Amino acid sequence: MTRLPPRAGLGFKPEHFAAIRHDPSPPAFFEVHAENYLGAGGLPHAQLTAIRQAHALSIHGVGLSIGGSAPLDRAHLARLRALCDRYQPESFSEHLAWSSHGAEYLNDLLPLPYTEASLARICDHVDQVQEALGRRILLENPATYVVFEQSTIPETAFLDQVAHRTGCGLLLDVNNVFVSCTNHRGDPRAYLADFPVDAVGEIHLGGHAAEDLPSGPLLIDSHGAAVADPVWTLFAELVARIGPRPTLVEWDNDLPAWPVLAAEAARADAILTAGARHAA
Repeated sequence: MTRLPPRAGLGFKPEHFAAIRHDPSPPAFFEVHAENYLGAGGLPHAQLTAIRQAHALSIHGVGLSIGGSAPLDRAHLARLRALCDRYQPESFSEHLAWSSHGAEYLNDLLPLPYTEASLARICDHVDQVQEALGRRILLENPATYVVFEQSTIPETAFLDQVAHRTGCGLLLDVNNVFVSCTNHRGDPRAYLADFPVDAVGEIHLGGHAAEDLPSGPLLIDSHGAAVADPVWTLFAELVARIGPRPTLVEWDNDLPAWPVLAAEAARADAILTAGARHAA
């Protein structure tokens, strides 16, 4: 299986289809949310087929509930396998989170305690996903707003163990690191220093919203704004240390015009290029 190029990519949105087709210097790859393409045909697949013919592709799942206590949804896995077989993406990723309870889908990515029991369950679920899809997946670190008293394993060590035990890769979302560390009054640089970067197959950047509470700032991973300057700084420091990796700029809500998104990708690309020169 080929891999994504170590350049900047953008999420594909149908609103930008015409602009992308006419852009003489489009991003190096595009990413789509898997659950938007589980139907059999229609305009969404016609557009994605055209995008795939010209560009590298990453498929990002949001509905597997890998962190949940219930068994994985086998029908959903089968649909994801058919989607991956159809488009042969260079990458498939999902979240270290849960999003369903019984027959209810909660439409959110919810946190879990980091315990030995959770670790065993997550590893079993990742093994099942990789077997069902016939491919190695990437698992993304979450943006969190609460911590659990039951947690006995640091998040970075938890992700390291999942990658080691299952052979999966990791998707390092730098905005999620900044959001979580700010919310929990932690140090994002210390988090990144502990992160198992050898397993990182893709990086995500995105925007967040901020609220000032009596207890201090609360950040929300909104995907509805430009990447914040502190996140750009963390990203540049990370790339200088580990070298360039495929990097997606996420902007899913309150979509701007295509040139605004393209400028965000260009900024990421400049940092990746500088990191490549530094590594050489």
